[in-house]
Amino acid sequence: MRIVLLGAPGAGKGTQARLLSTDYGIPQVSTGDMLRAALKAGTPLGIEAKRYMDAGNLVPDDVICSLIKERLEEPDAKRGFLLDGFPRTEKQAEALDTLLGDIGQDLQLAIDVDVPEEDLVRRLSGRRVCRDCGASFHIAFNPSSKGDACDFCDGELYQRADDKAETVRNRLRVYHDQTAPIAERYRRAGLLRRLDGSRSMDEVRGDLAVILESLKVTP
Repeated sequence: MRIVLLGAPGAGKGTQARLLSTDYGIPQVSTGDMLRAALKAGTPLGIEAKRYMDAGNLVPDDVICSLIKERLEEPDAKRGFLLDGFPRTEKQAEALDTLLGDIGQDLQLAIDVDVPEEDLVRRLSGRRVCRDCGASFHIAFNPSSKGDACDFCDGELYQRADDKAETVRNRLRVYHDQTAPIAERYRRAGLLRRLDGSRSMDEVRGDLAVILESLKVTP
C-alpha cells in the first residue's frame, strides 16, 4: 500500500494515517513529526526548520525531499507507506514521482481529507501538546482531565507556535496557494479520492475503509 494523504492542517489526515498504519502494519511517514523530532534534538535541520514552522510557512523543498528519500529507503517502508504531509508543493510531487521511479514503486492512491476553514481554525487553535511525551489534547474536543497537565505523564501542556489562530490562518493560506493544486495533479492521474473530514473520526475511518476495499488497495 502506497498512499498520499492530502488535506489542510487540522483536517485529521495524521489521525487517519496512524489508524491505517496500525490496521495494515505499514509506516506512517509524517514530515511534521520528523521535523519536530529534529527540532527537539536541536539538530541543524531542526534549527533551520524552526524559523519557517513558527511563522506557519513551508520548510524548503530540498530539506523535506531529503528527509523523505532517506525514510522511504528504510527497510520497514519496503512493503508500503502512508505519506502524511508530503508532498506539499508541485516540486515535491515531482520529486516523489522521481524517487518512487528510482526504487521501482508507484503511488496507488491519494486521499484528500476536506474540512471547512473555520472548523480547521477551531480545531488547531484549541490543540495542546505535552512537552514531555508529545501527547495531543484539545481544550474543547479532547481536554486533559488534569487541566494544564498531561493525562499520561503529568507533563506541561502548551500551545505550539504554529497552532496560534493568526499562524493557523497563514498556514491555511499557504496550503491553498501551494498544496491544494496537487490534488488536481492526482485527479488527472486517476488516483484521487475525496473524504468529508468534518465528521467524526470513526465516520471518516469507515469511509476510508470503503474506499480501500472498493479499489482493492492492499498491503
